[in-house]
Amino acid sequence: MRAFARKLSFAGVCAVVGASLLTPGTAHAQGGARPQPVIGGPSWRLTPTGSAARFRGLAAVGRTTAWLAGSGGTVLRTTDGGGTWRNVAPPDAAGLEFRDVEAFDANRAVVLAIGEGEASRVYSTSNGGRTWTLGFKNDEPKAFYDCVTFFDSRHGLAMSDPVDGKFRIISTSDGGRSWRVLPPKGMPPALEGEAGFAASGQCLVSLGRQDVWLATGGGARSRVFHSRDRGRTWTVADTPLPSSPSQGVFGVAFRDSRHGIAVGGDYRPGAPSPTAAATTSDGGRTWRAADRPPAEYRSGVVWPRFSGPVALAVGPTGSDLTLTGGRSWTRFDVGSFDTVDCAPDGACWAAGEKGRAARLTVSVTG
Repeated sequence: MRAFARKLSFAGVCAVVGASLLTPGTAHAQGGARPQPVIGGPSWRLTPTGSAARFRGLAAVGRTTAWLAGSGGTVLRTTDGGGTWRNVAPPDAAGLEFRDVEAFDANRAVVLAIGEGEASRVYSTSNGGRTWTLGFKNDEPKAFYDCVTFFDSRHGLAMSDPVDGKFRIISTSDGGRSWRVLPPKGMPPALEGEAGFAASGQCLVSLGRQDVWLATGGGARSRVFHSRDRGRTWTVADTPLPSSPSQGVFGVAFRDSRHGIAVGGDYRPGAPSPTAAATTSDGGRTWRAADRPPAEYRSGVVWPRFSGPVALAVGPTGSDLTLTGGRSWTRFDVGSFDTVDCAPDGACWAAGEKGRAARLTVSVTG
């Protein structure tokens, strides 16, 4: 008999880990029968990156391939499951702060740099980072871009904090090589002080070919905007998460066009975040506070495809698992991560400060 770490899809985590995570114990057959494997809870296996950057941008392509985007103009890529990471950043990016990355395979990716004025930029590559195209450089002094999302490998959006009282959206139809500002007519007015949080690359997320959600905080209320037509028109709804200059919704994830999770809280170290998660079952028209939310601020959340009610949330003080579609959460790790993502094949990755990157594993003893 031996212990080993078996990499399971997130659907597998739902099937075999849920009960053991919430009610730890051993699993042995009765009456002298052969002992059965003991399934432990999920855990993160660190994959050393050799970097000290803080990675708030993460794109999980699969079990072997993932992209990271972080501070100091750093963009890393692995194609061997995290065994090695290679810096493939644009050559002129040393002073930029990358906060989001969207990747379609091992060769094609789009990265977003944040900041005021020309610091906000979008680059794309089609050859694994050997060369990059600067598709967008912000020329509006009031704009500050936070997040980017894609509906498919060609069509995507990026969002900026409000300009002249409304969130600004730019659109691409050629995989990020060029962008245009969408008319603001269909965007509801922003609240005083309202903005997005560039904390995990999840303040703007899309699902399917048309739906996209935008998460905010900073104003009198934390809110989630929703568009059903790729960002041309929007509706907006309040959430129960508290809002202030350091509070709000930091990330959202959707299982389908109706069921979603919002996470956030107060990002200040040691600050209480008693209402750090909420759920929706009507596409974001209404939001309900989680019955048992994560105990502290969470910046990233992912709801993998085919996982049923199972989702993950991460933050600087730990990682949490829900088996109830976001209504209740259980912490399974205390390591610091800022963002989390799961690939179509079920492989889940997390990333954060001090160059931390990890893959989700499940321990099986037997």
